[in-house]
Amino acid sequence: MGWRTIVIRKSSKISYKLGYVIIRNEEETFIVADEISVLFLESNQCMITTELLNQLIKRNVSVIFCDETHLPNSQLIGLHGNYKSSKNLHMQIEWLQNTKDKLWKEIIKQKIINQSKILEKYNFTLQAEMLLRYCCEVQDNDISNREGHAASVYFTSIFGKSFNRRDNENEINKVLNYLYSILLSCFSRVVIEYGYSNQLGIWHKNEFNFYNLSCDLMEPFRFIIDDYVLTNKFKINQKNELQKILLCKIFINKKTETFENAIKIFTKNCINSLNDNKISIPNIESYEF
Repeated sequence: MGWRTIVIRKSSKISYKLGYVIIRNEEETFIVADEISVLFLESNQCMITTELLNQLIKRNVSVIFCDETHLPNSQLIGLHGNYKSSKNLHMQIEWLQNTKDKLWKEIIKQKIINQSKILEKYNFTLQAEMLLRYCCEVQDNDISNREGHAASVYFTSIFGKSFNRRDNENEINKVLNYLYSILLSCFSRVVIEYGYSNQLGIWHKNEFNFYNLSCDLMEPFRFIIDDYVLTNKFKINQKNELQKILLCKIFINKKTETFENAIKIFTKNCINSLNDNKISIPNIESYEF
């Protein structure tokens, strides 16, 4: 069983030869096939041989195909299956509602605390204090919707009183939505990599949403996106610059991690909380663009 996750983000030709996966783009890279656990094809301009696909399936490698927004939209699964995904799906179905409610409470508390940090950074001190009061009022499953109240204060403070998150024609919303989709794609990849279903969420339960669980888990990370937009004043056509958010460094669990490693750490802690019925999630202490 492999341990490496390979993500292909650029136009490439990918093939198999003598136990190696060969990736050809500007360079030629050889990777031992037995070392691979997950292969993500994020670019829509990849050519991959059927021989390689068959070799990866024999090794129980998860092959994930992404759409133009970087979100996973299909997965290659062998007819003989992978024991890990089946076992984990059974565990996921049996997650206790009480545990999910308590985890959602902690996720929302951390999200609101992180939003208050942004408000404090940009000198909205009174609003930051208001959010901290909301944080103290969050209940299991956030039944009193402190998240919604906090969001109203937060977005109108940092983007202006006329700002509306539902206005899809607004340039700021276009940039936020694009970056949120990148964040969601990172969480979706990690959930699949760990052998769980994105469709079965903690709080999100939309039957038309393939990414319910990732939508839940990404919430405390959104404030990094917001600050990235506030700091750089991006336009939606600057996609090469926008994608540099993936180079962000995050201080979590007393260590500085890459953007995607921080997501893995957070996701793993949340899943362990649900499996063990013991709530424990790490805080994002700081970050650097």
